[in-house]
Amino acid sequence: MREPSGGTVPPLAPADRAEPAASVDTHCPYCALQCGMALRPAPGGGVEVAERPAFPVNRGALCGKGRTAPELLASGVRLTEPLVRRRPGGELEPAGWEEALDRVAEGLRGTAAAHGRDAVGVFGGGGLTNEKAYALGKFARVVLGTSQIDYNGRFCMSSAAAAHQRAFGLDRGLPFPLADIPRTGCVILVGSNLAETMPPALRYLTRLRENGGTLIVVDPRRTRTAEQADLHLAPRPGTDLALALGLLHLVVADGRVDEEFVAERTTGWPEARAAAMAHWPELVERITGVPVPALREAVRMFCAPEDAMVLTARGPEQQSKGTDTVGAWINLCLATGRAGRPLSGYGCLTGQGNGQGGREHGQKADQLPGYRKLADPAARAHVAAVWGVDPDSLPAPGRSAYELLEALGGDVRALLLMGSNPVVSAPRAAHIEERLRALDFLAVADVVLSETAALADVVLPVTQWAEETGTMTNLEGRVLLRRQSVPPPPGVRSDLAVLSGLAARYGWEKGFPTDPEEVFEELRRASAGGPADYSGITYRRIERENGVFWPCPAEQEGDSGVGGDGPGLGAGTAAPARADETVAGPLMADAPGGNGGVGGNDGGDGEPEDTAGGTRRLFLDRFATPDGRARFVPVSHRPAAEEPDADYPLLLTTGRVLSQYQSGAQTRRVDELNRAAPGPFVQLHPLLAERLGAAEGDPVAVVSRRGRAVAPARITRDIRPDTVFMPFHWAGEGRANSLTNPALDPTSRMPEFKVCAVRVERAAP
Repeated sequence: MREPSGGTVPPLAPADRAEPAASVDTHCPYCALQCGMALRPAPGGGVEVAERPAFPVNRGALCGKGRTAPELLASGVRLTEPLVRRRPGGELEPAGWEEALDRVAEGLRGTAAAHGRDAVGVFGGGGLTNEKAYALGKFARVVLGTSQIDYNGRFCMSSAAAAHQRAFGLDRGLPFPLADIPRTGCVILVGSNLAETMPPALRYLTRLRENGGTLIVVDPRRTRTAEQADLHLAPRPGTDLALALGLLHLVVADGRVDEEFVAERTTGWPEARAAAMAHWPELVERITGVPVPALREAVRMFCAPEDAMVLTARGPEQQSKGTDTVGAWINLCLATGRAGRPLSGYGCLTGQGNGQGGREHGQKADQLPGYRKLADPAARAHVAAVWGVDPDSLPAPGRSAYELLEALGGDVRALLLMGSNPVVSAPRAAHIEERLRALDFLAVADVVLSETAALADVVLPVTQWAEETGTMTNLEGRVLLRRQSVPPPPGVRSDLAVLSGLAARYGWEKGFPTDPEEVFEELRRASAGGPADYSGITYRRIERENGVFWPCPAEQEGDSGVGGDGPGLGAGTAAPARADETVAGPLMADAPGGNGGVGGNDGGDGEPEDTAGGTRRLFLDRFATPDGRARFVPVSHRPAAEEPDADYPLLLTTGRVLSQYQSGAQTRRVDELNRAAPGPFVQLHPLLAERLGAAEGDPVAVVSRRGRAVAPARITRDIRPDTVFMPFHWAGEGRANSLTNPALDPTSRMPEFKVCAVRVERAAP
């Protein structure tokens, strides 16, 4: 098999890039902010990015990744023709589309015939549009008939999603728009370095402090984001759960519980209170390393203003106890009455571009479109009716992402993979690379020849953000439309065309259209009445309103109706909206023009009004549980799956850097970004460096029970002496995920990326 390359691809001349006929409004291809931008012809040819100040999320601001995104359109950077491996161990060679699709169909069909349908797996991505995620889930269950489908979003937001569902009955990353953040009184930001991971969002925290609010950052490192904080808490990695419980203990001890809110709008408080009281401040200090006075100051800052929020990201979520950890932070919000009312609440900062929409429409192992549960007979009946199949023909829930990857070459013998690069992004990555190599057949659809694609038997070149039309759902739950700006290269097809071509080879001549708007219309019908109800959203409405927040079950003037299958979320049925309002049923209590004193449509601070429709703010009247009450869940601290010992005395935590993104498959091909972030590094404290005899830039090896990674030392007092940090964007000897622990959260099945035991050694130059 061909060995993957982790090198960069230099950008080509403007003549090698597609060019739009005129300026087209679109969105960035990277993170879950989905910043608005415009693409227009560049002087001298090619494409350039222009600001789009009218889009409310970023108001024209872009980070370096978004600004340089057109580099990915160069024909020498992206794939432009199918590749096939015509003999075992041979090189990938150019092929025509018919041969490539025939080989994929034969590989998948032959595996199913020999080993059963569940011997065929499907692995999706959190960057796929809603239309592609929907079609991929449908293809797996209807055409292939396999239960073995999941996606890389399981590695990102699944713990927060599970905690959301458990406490509130519904998972939408932010139950309020980003514009509410500057207007609250205090934000606790847990495990997020958004100054580097989503820089345009930093303005919301800056404005928070300008408005007199306070910022508390929880992170084992003093990051660029932590530098902006009024209070920085630096707990030992893996102890965020104890920290949240310690804060809740102090809330109770200091008499700061909102007893009226707890009595009227929640259940389960006595049990959660008892669990928190077992985590007294001095114990929490011993576990976390955060001093008791800092714990008390955090509680004072959080409880002093009338309104406050807790926002979490991957830090507390990517743990083997991530669901309980997020649940503890939610309990803190509920106990203090900071939920279910304007300018307060818990929210998750979703990471991947379509991390929100990608987990709503069917590419998760246990899920059907509209955030329905695959195991629910009513959900199966509704979706099967839309698809025109027997509900009993739909497979049962399958394996989660890591469990699916680990089964490759064993129970799962063939894999169709779209928009993911697990050779770099999966925990225990060297093992997962071995499992991919053990497959009988691997087909990858991607924009570039990633490290995973380089292992495939067939590689299908597919369209990317600017070359296709489709919807994305950002971290607010705002559904957006990315319009095609430039034509794709001649040898490239869309993922929808790939699925349509494969379905046709299985005898499905209909049911898998290539037009994204046609797919979205079917998605609307499939989601109608479900928790993530998109039935009131259309392409035209998204364009007219600068996005539409879900749930949105009723339509505004001028759009055709879509019927649902009954009340969603236990919330009752919403009435159709007038032309000047959006739905405001029992759950969906907030609509543009009537935001309960929150500032109308989020205009303010001199900015234009946000005209987005749908449900901006959730839970203002009731939560999405059967009784309308939020649920406290009693949780207790427990150690990480792997704690330091004599052989591995340190802790490793991982994350992102400003100029790279996820597995780096795209950003490592942009020259400007590579100059800013040329490769991996190991961040370590001066005390540790002194013990090792390592100087700045010296190669050091980080060793865990699963592997070894080598990278230059970066010495700083911004990290704890017992902790080292590595970014995870690179393959090769600096691959951070060679080290990480695949121990899974029992509820979300999230691997423990954020903490494992390691040792650090000097490495040969």
